[in-house]
Amino acid sequence: MDDILEETELKMDGAIESMEKRFSNVRAGRANPAILDGVMVSYYGVLTPLKQLATISIPEARQLCIKPFDKSCLSSIEKGIYEANIGLTPNNNGEIIILNIPVLTEETRREYVKQVKSIAEECRIALRNIRQDANNDIKKLELPEDEVKDGSDSVQDLINKYNKLVDDKLRVKEQELMTV
Repeated sequence: MDDILEETELKMDGAIESMEKRFSNVRAGRANPAILDGVMVSYYGVLTPLKQLATISIPEARQLCIKPFDKSCLSSIEKGIYEANIGLTPNNNGEIIILNIPVLTEETRREYVKQVKSIAEECRIALRNIRQDANNDIKKLELPEDEVKDGSDSVQDLINKYNKLVDDKLRVKEQELMTV
């Protein structure tokens, strides 16, 4: 029983981590290198994550600076950023690529809030599926009815705790997005 609860908690932690990672990819009008996490660059014919080809720094609050280790791949990095469709236009000066993060309009902020809410909802669905699996595993143990009930209550306590965590993180991200 304890193993099932432990495994359930680990899976729920994983769901929360996944949600947080996806939240970090939703930009809030400030420069965040995580925006570039999904950018893949064709480097000598092999798709390579941008992070492996360049250093990414934040010289100003709304600017990302990408300095490639190999200057010959500047145009490939630029092309990779365009293809990633992250809504940013790269400026290439021959040595580095600068990405200026535009000011978010009210409408864009609301779109991002919708996106974040849907990510949070997907996390809640994942948590419910984890709860369902845990409850099924507890029933398979063929324990006395009161122990099965105690196990199900423990799983319910876990999901309540994690749902509250999702709500708290969603509230913080919404506030971050709506702050001008």
